[in-house]
Amino acid sequence: MLQQATDRHRAGDLDSARRLYAQVLTESPGHVAALFRSGLLELQDRRPEAALLLIEQAVRADPDEPRHHFGLGQVLQALQRWDGAAAAYERVVQLDPRSVDGHFALGVALHRCERLEQAASAYRRSLMLDPEDARAMSNLGAVLLHLGQIDAAVELQRGAVELQPLVSSYALNLGIALCRRRDFAAAEAILRRTLEREPEHAETAFNLGVALHGLGRLPESADQYRRATELRAAYAEAYNNLGNVYKELGEFALAEAAYEAAIRAQPESTVALNNLGCLLRTLGRLDESEALFRRGLQQNPRHAALYDNLGSVLKDAGELDEAIDCFRRSLDLESGGAATHSNLVYALSFQSSQAAPILAEARRWNDRFAAPLASSRRRHMNRRIPDRRLRIGYVSADFRDHCQSLFTIPLFTHHDPGEFEIFCYSSVERADDTTRRIAGLASVWRDVRPQDDATLAATIGADGIDILVDLTMHMANGRPLLFARKPAPIQVAWLAYPGTTGLDAMDYRFSDPRLDPAAFDAHYSERTLRLPDSFWCYDPLSSEPQVGALPAQGRGFLTFGCLNNPCKLTDTTLRLWGAVMRELPGARLLLMARAGRQREVLLQRLAVHGIGAPRVSFVPFRPRAEYLRAYHEIDIGLDTLPYNAHTTSLDSLWMGVPVVSRVGETCVGRGGLSQLFQVDLLALAADTDAGFTAAALALAQDLPHLAALRAKLRGRLADSPLMDASRFARNLEAAYRQLWRDYCEKPDDDCAPPG
Repeated sequence: MLQQATDRHRAGDLDSARRLYAQVLTESPGHVAALFRSGLLELQDRRPEAALLLIEQAVRADPDEPRHHFGLGQVLQALQRWDGAAAAYERVVQLDPRSVDGHFALGVALHRCERLEQAASAYRRSLMLDPEDARAMSNLGAVLLHLGQIDAAVELQRGAVELQPLVSSYALNLGIALCRRRDFAAAEAILRRTLEREPEHAETAFNLGVALHGLGRLPESADQYRRATELRAAYAEAYNNLGNVYKELGEFALAEAAYEAAIRAQPESTVALNNLGCLLRTLGRLDESEALFRRGLQQNPRHAALYDNLGSVLKDAGELDEAIDCFRRSLDLESGGAATHSNLVYALSFQSSQAAPILAEARRWNDRFAAPLASSRRRHMNRRIPDRRLRIGYVSADFRDHCQSLFTIPLFTHHDPGEFEIFCYSSVERADDTTRRIAGLASVWRDVRPQDDATLAATIGADGIDILVDLTMHMANGRPLLFARKPAPIQVAWLAYPGTTGLDAMDYRFSDPRLDPAAFDAHYSERTLRLPDSFWCYDPLSSEPQVGALPAQGRGFLTFGCLNNPCKLTDTTLRLWGAVMRELPGARLLLMARAGRQREVLLQRLAVHGIGAPRVSFVPFRPRAEYLRAYHEIDIGLDTLPYNAHTTSLDSLWMGVPVVSRVGETCVGRGGLSQLFQVDLLALAADTDAGFTAAALALAQDLPHLAALRAKLRGRLADSPLMDASRFARNLEAAYRQLWRDYCEKPDDDCAPPG
């Protein structure tokens, strides 16, 4: 009867086979073969709970039969009980070490348990027994990809495809691995062929979108992501990536809709919540952005990226202490977050009145992320000829409509092309007219945003760059891990902000004598080179709007103003301002902050320092021309501490508004001193709090003098070294030339990789 039941089972007549197995077990309740085969039938009939009872009995009756343990593993696998399945398959290979299927199934179970190293070992044992098992080859490749062994993963997936070229899952896995290796062109080719064979396969369309995205072909990438969402309902990952593409294209409304679709499809998706929060931050909708990050952290309180991005929103709002706490919590959860650690280093510049904590954190960044890359540095083969034409490379994510361009454009316009060949390495997300203007000023322009740091380092090495300049440092989208690889023999930090990178690989930093007196040299890991005049050379890039009349003369009251980002409005700053405003009870204050919670928090903090809400008005963040017109409403600018205004003070002076500054104890707190020195207004740079109040009152109490100063301040700025681009370029080029000559005098092994 058992044979008859088995025959019916094999023929697919499960009901008849079930009855016959039951009869056998009625006559012989402990019949092992009947128990086992009946359990397999129940598993085949998608009744795993019933199958488990029967096969467990078979295992107990004959515990040394590997087939029983294999069947038990299959049942537990069907029940998603992967730990139990792994234990069953481990028993299989103990009893039958040459079981190819046992080792393969063990690999699958361990893979699902995320015991990746053990899974890889199981797949390898399976391949040792059957070297042409494409299943094990592809699955091992997938595990190695998770373990970061990308090249090995690609070769395994390629081998699986060569063995079985028509199995779409193997081709898909190869495409995924190639994308991880950033070999997007090869990935596109294989994924397109796969999609032609199976045009309704959503995951292949999705990964083709990934490959096209990597190639920078954004509209085509969006087409594939949309196709994936049409082929698979509620494909959250595809909607999320579609949102990323739309954001890069500047299609913000479409990006928002895509992220929202991803959240509807998968409400617990912290990735989609995070991305939507970042988009809303970009759009200036900080309250909504903050709410999304906090919602994500309620769902997943151990999500490092959410803490990082919440920290950035809080920094934007001027809530520095909580922002820095968020950055630290993010690093506690994910110590490998180099960008998060950069956010922390930069944020400390706004919070700390002392240089030591900033340098210490920057050095920790170096030790954690840069030092391990020292062994990867290559020997520099640049020709050591002191007076030859030099190749200068500038690296930035802000070659665009950004305040940095107010300084790079005048310099690039006045570089001497006979002596210096200018290379720009741009990581701009969305090019604009300013991007194109800067590109036209460069000898060589490279859009390197798709390149990772290792690839870009190789590009810079192949270009033969002599001096590489970091224009971003630890600011957003900076590339300090590029500079850690030392792709050029001389590396310099400049312009992003006066400060330190903390990198051993960064040789120099540019500064000026007012920003950095000699005693400050210990504040930095780099050697400080002081330019003769100023750290900055400014060009407003437009003569409009013109300077307006002094508003106090027509209004009957004085308006102080500060159009800096709220992250600079520390309690130290507000205390300074409060002392001034108490002396002039009729004066008003104009600030720039976003509507909503940001303004509410600022008003509460101002009230603590005696500046009531009726005395305060706000302007929103606006395009540059409209922002400059806001200075028509301001009589006197008030600076910030410990981080002075820099670009904003130059804008203020250009618009005829003098700025009263408090000199700090770090270089970023001496920007006002440096700039006011150049326009012969050192009386407005105070060394004490009382001096700050006195300087502000002296201006406020002499409106005719203030009006006269307003009328001539733009001309005074234009005639100063702060706007003498030719002079600045010659000074900078002289510094470059001296650095190169010094390098040429060093022993040759100074440029060898550390050993």
